[in-house]
Amino acid sequence: MSKDLLEKGAILQRDKETYAIAPHLPGGIVSAEQLRKIADVAERYNAATLKVTSSQRVAIVGLKEEDLDKAWEDLGIKPGAAIGLCVRSIKICPGTTFCKRGQQDAVGLGLKLDEKYHGMPLPSKFKMAVSGCANSCSEPAIKDIGVMGTPKGYTVMVGGNAAIRPRLADVIADELTEDEVLQLVDKIISFCKTNGSKHRLGRVIDEMGLDNFKKEIGL
Repeated sequence: MSKDLLEKGAILQRDKETYAIAPHLPGGIVSAEQLRKIADVAERYNAATLKVTSSQRVAIVGLKEEDLDKAWEDLGIKPGAAIGLCVRSIKICPGTTFCKRGQQDAVGLGLKLDEKYHGMPLPSKFKMAVSGCANSCSEPAIKDIGVMGTPKGYTVMVGGNAAIRPRLADVIADELTEDEVLQLVDKIISFCKTNGSKHRLGRVIDEMGLDNFKKEIGL
């Protein structure tokens, strides 16, 4: 029976015959050359469509299994972490780099997180987001780790989830510098590795209690 091909970053489609792949575009920031490559590959291998995803990737949908390796070779872009038990692509808003409403550098911080954690194996699926202001365009309140910019620094929240068990994240720290955010995120990721739970972080926090979780990560 056909299934997702993790080693090829390929997701089986509804027809049970074709696959979708999603090149990694950190923060959804993409060059014209990369877009041309994606469009060229879609045409060359007769993809059904291109789909801009909620995770700021461009999925090439409807590829045949025998074309997957050639498609990746032609793209020259590594796969986005769209499937599997790992840290998925970090969702990033325009922040102070592009947006007039940005209060903190969401792009700079988000790209640092993406470079360090994207695709990192964990016991469960894990999502992160960084927003540059309280408008929260990258939806940090429904991510396992959400970082939100404010005039006084960054707010960090944990345990958000928009899946089958919806949960808003809990705020655990605020008015942090970028370096403090990076240190805190590292402690949270280390906890998830050590804890070994196959459940999303929000469920783990609900089971152990927020205060106990904060103690575990040194808060």
